[in-house]
Amino acid sequence: MNKVSGLDYPEIVRIENVFKKYTLGTSQVQALREIDLQIRSGEFLAIAGPSGSGKSTLLNLIGCIDTPSSGKIYIDGRDTSGQTPDQLSELRARTIGFIFQTFNLFSVLSAEENVEYPLLQFKELSAAKRRERVVRFLDIVGLREFAQHRPNQLSGGQRQRVAIARALATHPKIILADEPTANLDHKTGEDILQLMKQINRNSSTTFIFSTHDAKVMAMAERLVRIEDGQLVEEDMVA
Repeated sequence: MNKVSGLDYPEIVRIENVFKKYTLGTSQVQALREIDLQIRSGEFLAIAGPSGSGKSTLLNLIGCIDTPSSGKIYIDGRDTSGQTPDQLSELRARTIGFIFQTFNLFSVLSAEENVEYPLLQFKELSAAKRRERVVRFLDIVGLREFAQHRPNQLSGGQRQRVAIARALATHPKIILADEPTANLDHKTGEDILQLMKQINRNSSTTFIFSTHDAKVMAMAERLVRIEDGQLVEEDMVA
């Protein structure tokens, strides 16, 4: 039985009849329409579609970076509608980690400082506890010996590993990965995917990808396809 179908893996994301419109000049663009989607804790899921299909918009809504024009989104049982920006920021910080295709590392900070950065807002963590997490997650991604290196001293794959460590350091329940292999060569991209799959299996952290990369689609346990702002197909692929 696939692990996401059992009762031991509760729902972590629920999206109900979500629409998203953007205003461009004098016209409105319908980015998402009638989106209904449930994601269970521990899934390794890919949202796939061509450029402009709405997959990144959907990822931003799940990540509470943006809000729907209508409909409901529940993250870890919490209704995000009507939440203040500060409340959404707290939910993001405590529940969601982000991995981007451009890595989004601070160029003036070392690898360990980049990983520690999001932990600075957790006032309950002492400097020693922050250090413990930094060491642990740099070790998990295989970069402990590169802790003092700045991003310009690291390869693309190493920078993405730092980004993964940073995303994991806050102990999120959900990792959102927006085209995480887009700027990596084929072999490095596969290595990064294998690393994320291993983390998913070891920790049951939910991974949600936005992608048009065939490698990501092939590795996903569940594939959700989106076209022109609407979900068109779902497959269990592993």
